[in-house]
Amino acid sequence: MAHPMFRPRRLREKPLLRKLVRETALAVDDLVHPLFAVHGRGVREPIASMPGQFHLSIDEMVKDTKDIASMGIPAVLLFGLPSDKDPRGSEAYAEDGIVQQAIRAVKDVVPDLLVITDVCLCQYTSHGHCGIVEGGTVRNDATLELLSRVAVSHAEAGADMVAPSDMMDGRVGSIREALDDSSFTDMPIMAYSAKYASSFYGPFRDAADSAPQFGDRRAYQMDPANGAEAMREIALDLDEGADIVMVKPALPYLDIISRAKAEFGVPLAAYSVSGEYAMIRAAGRLGWLDEERAMMEALTSIRRAGADVVITYFARDAARVLERGTVS
Repeated sequence: MAHPMFRPRRLREKPLLRKLVRETALAVDDLVHPLFAVHGRGVREPIASMPGQFHLSIDEMVKDTKDIASMGIPAVLLFGLPSDKDPRGSEAYAEDGIVQQAIRAVKDVVPDLLVITDVCLCQYTSHGHCGIVEGGTVRNDATLELLSRVAVSHAEAGADMVAPSDMMDGRVGSIREALDDSSFTDMPIMAYSAKYASSFYGPFRDAADSAPQFGDRRAYQMDPANGAEAMREIALDLDEGADIVMVKPALPYLDIISRAKAEFGVPLAAYSVSGEYAMIRAAGRLGWLDEERAMMEALTSIRRAGADVVITYFARDAARVLERGTVS
């Protein structure tokens, strides 16, 4: 019987050999940690559907951002829960809105940490949709002015990057123009370019209190069955001035991440969303899988697919594992 000339197992025998020939490296520099800001003081309220994540008042958020920065994680992505909601989401672009307050506080205490802000209206509107609702329909063009106001208000508060997540047509160009007109020409935009109408957002909608009060978001978020459309969305956002494009969710759309990287070759983010986090966390706590290994395998797969930036609620857990250097 002839024996194989090449034996791939030779390079898998020892941990150091595996590390030596490893094709994809996940690093702490790749990670962004999402955080949820709420009004009040001393608030650290657990999010039931996202174990290990919290609603944080600004004083508590500052503590967390100091810890995040100390671990070498370069950035946070801020979301806010307003004190009041109305049909136009007024607190989203108010000078003293919750996110605007959080930006100033974080930049004052941890100035070198990158603060990225989610630009959307869904957390702030009484109807829970991402834009202005008229006649039971989300009106695209009427929403653009408000989204632009949100982005400018975040820039004025000191944000390092704005990230529109609404999926309105033309919002990147509108925001770019508004930022430039307000002398924020150097403010980068990370566009949620291929954001799918996904069931994996469920825990986030609990966390952000952003579930729509009627209907759903399938009229403006992407159909999960479509891939070519994602490429068109990314191309449009790049033409309108996006500096980083994003695919969301991550794990169910690794093919989209890979295709986007191959077709465009631009800085690419992927958002490993709340449902991805919750599944791994829950299965780990039930003893159905090794949570730490599953976490690192999932995050590495996102990098392997082509993402340069991985937005994940596991950022601190992953940073601890990477610091130990024990994943083999």
